[in-house]
Amino acid sequence: MCLTMNAGLHRCCEKSSFKTLKEGVPALCRQAEMLTQERPCSKRCGCTCRRNAVFDSFYAASVKAATHSCCGRFIMEAFCYQRVFTPMLIITIKQGKEKSLLERQPWIYASAVERVDGKPAERMKSGATALVRSSSGKFLARAAHAPKSQIQARVWTFDEAQPVDHALIKRRVKAAIQKRVAAAKGKRVGAAKRLPLVIGDEDELSGLLVDWYGDQKGYLICEFQSAGVDAWKVAIVQALIAETGCPNVYETADELIRKGEGLPVNYGVLAGDEPPDDLL
Repeated sequence: MCLTMNAGLHRCCEKSSFKTLKEGVPALCRQAEMLTQERPCSKRCGCTCRRNAVFDSFYAASVKAATHSCCGRFIMEAFCYQRVFTPMLIITIKQGKEKSLLERQPWIYASAVERVDGKPAERMKSGATALVRSSSGKFLARAAHAPKSQIQARVWTFDEAQPVDHALIKRRVKAAIQKRVAAAKGKRVGAAKRLPLVIGDEDELSGLLVDWYGDQKGYLICEFQSAGVDAWKVAIVQALIAETGCPNVYETADELIRKGEGLPVNYGVLAGDEPPDDLL
């Protein structure tokens, strides 16, 4: 949907404010993030022009505008709206602290976080998915937020186009199980034989540890050591049962780690029967 717009240029910061001329479409916030790229003036008058991408909570807009250096006149050429997804949480990394993320390190320490933007309830919610960006606004990752932990976020994905959803969780659980079962090559013998199925960051499921004792009639013993995997516990248990055929899933816990993450200490059956004491 294309609209005609009124545009004004802030003298203090050179950011644009917009007001729609068509009813029913919300105006963009004056504090909207601006991504600016210099380009030749479309009017061919030698003046400086800027191409802007403006984002607010509900819409994305592409803008072509010219700013005449001689008179400061601001000319709007076109404006298009398109609905976009906006995360509930945005974690901004301090300038110079994004190096580890650019090197694909999944842990984000509290000391590297400049601020967390979002509704108060979301900011305090353990395991909520957040968009992580640099101080300049560049996308870095999507991560699970842990507001009470020194590891304030753990990365789910560095791919901007990859959503964090049930499908992602199930794919990663499936990949981890297939890899470990193939590596075992039938070496497990007896109910007490342990096979590690999921090993946290190695399987892009930071904080999740799963051991399999026995076969389809055995037991899956899980530890959810981070806020992110704890928030996706139901999806993880469903994927574990589907991929192994083992109906018995039990949660154990490292008390110090769980408390450090700001999580309650839980022990108990998540599905099926409780394992014998010698497996716990």
